[in-house]
Order: sequence, then structure tokens, then C-alpha cells
Amino acid sequence: MRYTWIDEYLLNKAGVTKDIQQDWNWIRYQIGGKMFAAVCLGENDEPYYITLKLEPAEGDFWRQQYEDIIPGYYMNKTHWNSIKPDGEVPDDLLKDLLDKSYQLVLGGFSKKKQREILDAAQPVNTTD
Repeated sequence: MRYTWIDEYLLNKAGVTKDIQQDWNWIRYQIGGKMFAAVCLGENDEPYYITLKLEPAEGDFWRQQYEDIIPGYYMNKTHWNSIKPDGEVPDDLLKDLLDKSYQLVLGGFSKKKQREILDAAQPVNTTD
């Protein structure tokens, strides 16, 4: 996979957790228990797609710009997009799309829940 930085990048976001969905063989990145990105693994456990959520119009736009961005693999084709892990999508663009996916899912929670998620992710100051 070309985007070897993706795991560290996503886990450095406030409130993000990671698990493996065994039935699908996907590494899922979640906030507040809701997935915002996934690395879909193939039969040999190599990345097959990177899947993320975007506003429908933005997803359509990027699919037209890059052949390596397709409608979501095994996901809702309107809201989810999949990116080939060895494709030509620039790193900076992929980071931007991952940031947008994170913000989109976080923004789907109530303001109270957003604060709870983000506050729980803040390090506690233990100095007296």
C-alpha cells in the first residue's frame, strides 16, 4: 500500500478507535462507535480499498477527477467512496478527504455527544 501513514494519521485524531471487522476483513476507524474510514483487506490481507464518507456532491466530484476513486465498496454508493491503495490520489488529497469524513461523522452527533467524545480524548492534566 502506498499510503503507509494512514493508520498513524487516523489514530492521532481525537476520539478515534480502531478495530477489525472479521467478517469483512476490514480495519475500521470509528468515532463515537460510528465508522468514518476503513481499510478493506483482500484475501492475502493486503489493502484492497480505503473507504471513507463524503457529502454526495463532493464524492461525485472526486470520482470524476480520479479513476482510483470509485463508489463505496460494499457501502452506500451515494455517501461512501473507495480509493485504491496503490493508486494516483495524492497523499495531501487523501488526508483532506479523511479529515472531511471524520468531521462529517463527528458532525452527525449532537453537540453534547461531540463534546463528550472530544473531551474524553483530551489528556488529563495531572500536575498540581
